Amino acid sequence: MEPPVRLASTGTIIHGVSVGEVLGVSTLAEARLIAGESGLGRIVQRLNVMEVPDILAWVKPHELLLTTGYPLRNTPQSLGRLVADLDERGLSALAIKLGRYVDELPEEMVEQADRLGFPLILLPNDVGFDDILNQVLTDILNRQAAVLARAEEAHRALVQVVLAGGGLNEVAAEVSQLLDVSVAAVDGSGRVLATAGPAEHVAVLRESISREGPPRTPASGRARSFASVPVLAGGHHHGRIVAYSPSGAIRDSDVGILERAATVAALVVTRQEAVNAVESKYRADFLRDVLTGRAGTAERVTARARAFGWDLARPVTVLVAELDPDGDERSAQDRLVACWTAAMRRHDPRGAVAGFSHEVVAVVDASIDATRVAKDAASAFADVPPATFSTGSSRPSPGAETLPEAYSQALKAARVGRQLHGPGAVAHFDQLGVYRLLSLVNDTDELHAFVRETLGPLAADADAENADLRRTLQVLLETNLNVAETARRLHFHYNTLRYRIGKLERLLGNFTDDPHLRLNLTLALHVLRMRGI
Repeated sequence: MEPPVRLASTGTIIHGVSVGEVLGVSTLAEARLIAGESGLGRIVQRLNVMEVPDILAWVKPHELLLTTGYPLRNTPQSLGRLVADLDERGLSALAIKLGRYVDELPEEMVEQADRLGFPLILLPNDVGFDDILNQVLTDILNRQAAVLARAEEAHRALVQVVLAGGGLNEVAAEVSQLLDVSVAAVDGSGRVLATAGPAEHVAVLRESISREGPPRTPASGRARSFASVPVLAGGHHHGRIVAYSPSGAIRDSDVGILERAATVAALVVTRQEAVNAVESKYRADFLRDVLTGRAGTAERVTARARAFGWDLARPVTVLVAELDPDGDERSAQDRLVACWTAAMRRHDPRGAVAGFSHEVVAVVDASIDATRVAKDAASAFADVPPATFSTGSSRPSPGAETLPEAYSQALKAARVGRQLHGPGAVAHFDQLGVYRLLSLVNDTDELHAFVRETLGPLAADADAENADLRRTLQVLLETNLNVAETARRLHFHYNTLRYRIGKLERLLGNFTDDPHLRLNLTLALHVLRMRGI
């Protein structure tokens, strides 16, 4: 049986032996347990001798206290309270020699020791305290040295796994073999990344993780069925290493080895993150070349995409998720990539996804509902307010050669959708209506010139009345010049609206009788609404 350990206040693991094991040393062969049998599992890490009245000021947790009762010879009534005081201070046991200064222990003291599970040991008179101290302390130090040597050997074995190129699967297998337990490596979201051990035990471990999360490790000094330690690297929590023993044989010394395994797992995780960062850059560079038409022939694109696990030879839809303004771009962009990557993993594992400077681009199977993918990513991204993103989707693209056009459509849909519907919009290129046609005009200066020529002074916002008149014009056009309906919508008196129509015609021309002018005015208002695109 491995020796018990505890986590000291300094964070250093200190080993000891149980009270039951102390009673097994040769110098205590004639010792007798007279109370507190349920506390034989208490841990002894040091020994002390009580021969002064104020011993309570000097005792420490996990001590075995030896005494002849000399300080209590004149105050036997103090014995009744002594057990409670020692137990309160975390001592392991009290060993006493009777007959010289104290003839017998009060019944109250024995009952209290049994109630608290605090061992009371009657020492033989022919054994010196120095013999007990030497033998028990030697056992403690030898046991501690053995446990530390075992932990160091386990650490070397685990490091060798990493140096040989092993990953979490190999680390889990090594820990399982060292401790004879089932092991799982779990990421920060509770997803099991690697397991080792008998299949039926791993199944129990998985069920426990999925049902309750990785179980907490109980207080030291007791064996347990589950143990869990965090994997920390660079100040970040990367998950946990969880162990399961159906026989409940995981002791604190095993937890120490699990902590070493967690350190090694942190090395594996950071190494993998570095590899992933390089791979992400290559994926993003390649996808950017594909979407801008610089990646070569369709056959070359398809072959290279297959190396990344992407299928670009099938009909696909391009999605562009672009961060809305006023967010913390650096942190939000990383989170945006993570959310879209997770969403793509769920909906289309063969789809392509990569993050650019201010956007994420995903290429999904055309048969998949792109809106569902976008909403899935948005739901996860909602955990980091106030940042939001707008999403645009393209028409189906039959192959790699048409992906640049599809990317342009998705990008325009995202930007027009934001202008029309605000942050967080999800827009499809084919659903933009007239805005789709306007977005295809690359010369925005020409569009703005058209607005100025058509709306005249109403194109500018220098006068607050201009926006009010534009609103009146827009509602008139939307109602097909229905004066009564327009007055109702704008809450104007009929005569007030007739006056405004007259003013608009003096500024813009006789649009009530000229359908071509009405079309131009409608388009100009649409372009003005798309300002900034």
